[in-house]
Amino acid sequence: MIKALLIDDEPLARSIVREYLQAFPDINIIEECNDGFEGVKAIHQHQPDLIFLDVQMPKINGFEMLELIDQKPEVIFTTAFDEYALKAFETHAVDYLLKPFSQERFDAAIRKWMENRRGRSAETSDVFVQQPLKQPEERNRVVVKSGNQIRIIPATDIIYIESYDDYVKVFTADDVFLKKKTMNYFEEVLNQQEFLRVHRSVILRLDTILRIEPYEKTSHIAILKNGSKVPLSRSGYSRLKEVLGL
Repeated sequence: MIKALLIDDEPLARSIVREYLQAFPDINIIEECNDGFEGVKAIHQHQPDLIFLDVQMPKINGFEMLELIDQKPEVIFTTAFDEYALKAFETHAVDYLLKPFSQERFDAAIRKWMENRRGRSAETSDVFVQQPLKQPEERNRVVVKSGNQIRIIPATDIIYIESYDDYVKVFTADDVFLKKKTMNYFEEVLNQQEFLRVHRSVILRLDTILRIEPYEKTSHIAILKNGSKVPLSRSGYSRLKEVLGL
C-alpha cells in the first residue's frame, strides 16, 4: 500500500484531493495536515511515499517545511500560485498542480509519479529545496529545526551567518542554529539593504557593526555590538566601505 499525506490549510482543497484519490485504491491517505508544522511531524512519524503539498500556508510555507525534513518523500504541489511552477519542473518535482485542477489533470500527475517511481532519485527533493525558490516572507525570517522544535527566527534577530561544511550557522544574540542551506542561497534571499556578504564564509547584518579594525597586515575585521569579531575579505571590506559610505 502506498502511503500519502495531504498538507494544505484549506479543508476544501484537501477534500478534492481525497475525492480524486478514490480512483487510486493503492494509495492510502495516512493523515491530513493543516500547516507545515503538522506536516513535519506527520512525515517523521509516518514516512510517506508521496505528499500533496500547498505552498502558501500559515506559520511556514511549503518550501520552508521541506527544508526541515531529513528523508524527504516525493512531492506533488497543489497550489493556487503559479510563480514557482517552472522551477519546480526544472528541479524534478513530481508535478505542480495549479488550483483549481481537474480529475484528469490530477490523474496524469499520479500516473507520471507511478511510472517513474522506481527510477526516481531520492536526492531530487534535496535539489529542489536548495534552489532559491523564494517566498516574500523568506526575506524576513529563517525557519530552523532545534531538537524537536521548529523555530522561526526573524531576520532582525540574526547577527551573522557563517558557513559550516554542508550547513550554515545562524547566530543570534542568545543562540546558534544549524541550517542545511548554502551561503549563496542566503546571499540571494535576505534583504540586501540589511545583509552583506563580507567574506566567502560570512554574511553580516549591517546594523550589528560597532566598528572596523585593521587585522594583521592588509586585512580587517568587523567588531560587532555583541563583541563578536568577524573577518572581512578584501572584496568584502571594499563592499562594506561602499555600503557604509566610508
